[in-house]
Amino acid sequence: EVQLQASGGGLVQAGGSPRLSCAASGLSFDDYAIGWFRQVPGKHREGVSSISSNGRTDYRDSVKGRFTISRDKVENAVYLQMNSLKPEDTAVYYCAATYHAVAGLPLEFEYDYWGQGTLVTVSS
Repeated sequence: EVQLQASGGGLVQAGGSPRLSCAASGLSFDDYAIGWFRQVPGKHREGVSSISSNGRTDYRDSVKGRFTISRDKVENAVYLQMNSLKPEDTAVYYCAATYHAVAGLPLEFEYDYWGQGTLVTVSS
């Protein structure tokens, strides 16, 4: 059974730099593309960043230069380092995995496995 576990959220002051983690069991991140998504109540879930199985990374424009996605093959984990957080970054953040070859900003329908989400609240 595939399970993804997102963690690292919490209450952060604007300008803070938390790191989200996504750990997996039942699959190897080496073979999967991993995406980070976020959702604000009442809005659609949006793709934030992705890393493909060969290491290509993509970001939505609003987080470019502030967020960095990375993968640790030994730990079988993917991280989202978030810097210079803004109140508008407040959301529940989800990690997801897909075996399909994807590129660009992650899209929900492309991903097969999802973690439970971790809430990031940025105070001004």
